[in-house]
Amino acid sequence: MATMKDIARLAGVSTSTVSHVINQSRYVSEEISERVNRAAQELNYTPSALARSLKMNRTKTLGMLMTTSTNPFFGEVVKGVERCCYQKGYNLILCNTEGDQQRMKSSINTLLQKRVDGMILMCSSLEGERIEIFDKYPDVPVVVMDWGPMLFTSDKIQDNSLQGGYMAAKHLIECGHTQIGCITGPLNRHQAQMRYEGYKRALNEAGLEFHPNWIIESNFECEGGYEAFNRMYSKGTLPTAIFVCNDMMAMGVMNAAHEKGLSVPDDFSIIGYDDIHIAKYMSPPLSTIHQPKYRLGQAAVETLLCKLENETRDPKVVQLEPTLVERNSVATLKTTIEE
Repeated sequence: MATMKDIARLAGVSTSTVSHVINQSRYVSEEISERVNRAAQELNYTPSALARSLKMNRTKTLGMLMTTSTNPFFGEVVKGVERCCYQKGYNLILCNTEGDQQRMKSSINTLLQKRVDGMILMCSSLEGERIEIFDKYPDVPVVVMDWGPMLFTSDKIQDNSLQGGYMAAKHLIECGHTQIGCITGPLNRHQAQMRYEGYKRALNEAGLEFHPNWIIESNFECEGGYEAFNRMYSKGTLPTAIFVCNDMMAMGVMNAAHEKGLSVPDDFSIIGYDDIHIAKYMSPPLSTIHQPKYRLGQAAVETLLCKLENETRDPKVVQLEPTLVERNSVATLKTTIEE
């Protein structure tokens, strides 16, 4: 494998001059730069990423930890992270924690050994855990996504789930619904709790009653939505509308309803959350709350790189706002009062 010394010998210059040309660390005349680059090309020289990282104390590599899920929401966020890394000239190492604390700690150790410049955590099933290893590496910035209160220092990227839940329920109310159920995510997770709180705020504001048989806690997966609807159905009369706290569970709900001969929105209306890519291709197309998933990933990388440039700044929270997407899964009842 060719070295800078080999290039210097072939180009007839000093090794330090070759280093300045390769690393663009000092001005070198166009003629000499051309000789050096031509020699490097002839020798098939490839710069050592390891040597460069040791010299610059940067590897131009970020690490990301996430929990595997069938929910394409996560893939759409990762797409934003990967694209932004590429545009900024960074590599990305992606690790799967599978929701296991020990595996997460092992992955963090591995990333630190590989000297990543920073980390992005998207493992909300582990929120509330204290990760002591970060205390030993205060110079490695961390950004968390989709996470509740943190027990370590980091920046945070989140969507406004409280507002999103409120918008979903309020849309159903504005369409004339007064009997509104809710299938929540795991309420020990911050985002699920906030969406549920938004739902409750909208119902309280409208003076509507809460029916305990119409509030079911589930797990954010298709199977969870399917089972939650079956439980709600088994308890008696259904509400006229259901806020399902993510689109994957909404798919499960619609499948369970179809098995029972029920039709959306003729027999009951449904609104989801996330606006995953396939939501508009469901039958009927799903009304939902749009999360800017690509932007969430992009914001995580940008915030991490900003911290690398200004290590002394205080941790910050970047909050992105949801929007309502109206499709065909919500019926407008004739009892709607026009102002």
